[in-house]
Amino acid sequence: MDIEALKKWFLEQKRDFAWRVSPTSYAVWISEVMLQQTRAKVVEGYFERWMILFPNVKALALAPQEEVIKAWEGLGYYNRARNLHLAAKYILKKYKGVIPDKREELEKIKGLGPYTVGALLSFAFHQKAAAVDANVTRVLARYYHVEEDVTKAETKQLIQLKTENLLPEIEPWVCMEALIELGSLVCGKVAKCIKCPIKEGCKTRELKSQHLLPKKPPKKKVELLHRNVIVLMYQDSVLLRKTGSGLMADLYEFPYFEKEKPQEEILLTFLAREAIYQQHLNVVNHTFTHFKATLFPSIWRALRKEMFSNYIWVLTKDLTKFPFSAGHRKIIQQIEGMR
Repeated sequence: MDIEALKKWFLEQKRDFAWRVSPTSYAVWISEVMLQQTRAKVVEGYFERWMILFPNVKALALAPQEEVIKAWEGLGYYNRARNLHLAAKYILKKYKGVIPDKREELEKIKGLGPYTVGALLSFAFHQKAAAVDANVTRVLARYYHVEEDVTKAETKQLIQLKTENLLPEIEPWVCMEALIELGSLVCGKVAKCIKCPIKEGCKTRELKSQHLLPKKPPKKKVELLHRNVIVLMYQDSVLLRKTGSGLMADLYEFPYFEKEKPQEEILLTFLAREAIYQQHLNVVNHTFTHFKATLFPSIWRALRKEMFSNYIWVLTKDLTKFPFSAGHRKIIQQIEGMR
């Protein structure tokens, strides 16, 4: 592989991102966790807001968890935000808020997987370390014509070793970031081989089999969900519940029920008291992991402000202060539009 050509291409074509302007260990850590399974353009705004709210490890460690989850709202995979918060507390206690620069110490921190550890060592501490993400995997699987399933442990190890062997002694972090950028801008799902600085020597290009690699198992079948969402109001308050576990843990939501039963029957079962139907809202579609949910929200007026187990009443004007899933945020936007 022509490493010099790759580096030259990168230095000419690399995108300007806030985390590249000042690649401190904290900035690298936060940006790399945000960038996992999220497009860089989407991350930009989130990263800038996060750095204002939590400019360093100490600020993040001392922040309330709900505030951290709210700042992550919309990025999905909320366990990452919880792990960032827990890791910050650990780093503050163990290392006085200074992120360690040793692999063995980084690997002990909750939520720091092999990629994040490699990214910190490479981009923040300028060590010779591989940071293999989906972009790098795609580039090397095509360049070396790796036909094995890239999700398998032995194939991951192979790609890791090939990456490590490619890194030069001088400025290895530049080469590492260049491989990631190449996978993002050129060697994407549809390979733009004509623009590739390392196309000479790419075995997959020679075989014209770019569209066949990298090999992965079939995607998990999408599960369809249909839910009635009850926006129950009493004067200037609305009823919410906080999720305790699962994919949406620590997020707030309106009461919802699977759509097998009529809304009125569900509502009466839920309340065991009277409520007056007000109106239906627009249907909302919400996709997360391998689920596709269709939400059917409606507004109801409670005759009394009853207390329900695991539910809380909050002021309608304060809804935007709480972290919600994307689907329920769309319902809030409709409510806001009515005011």
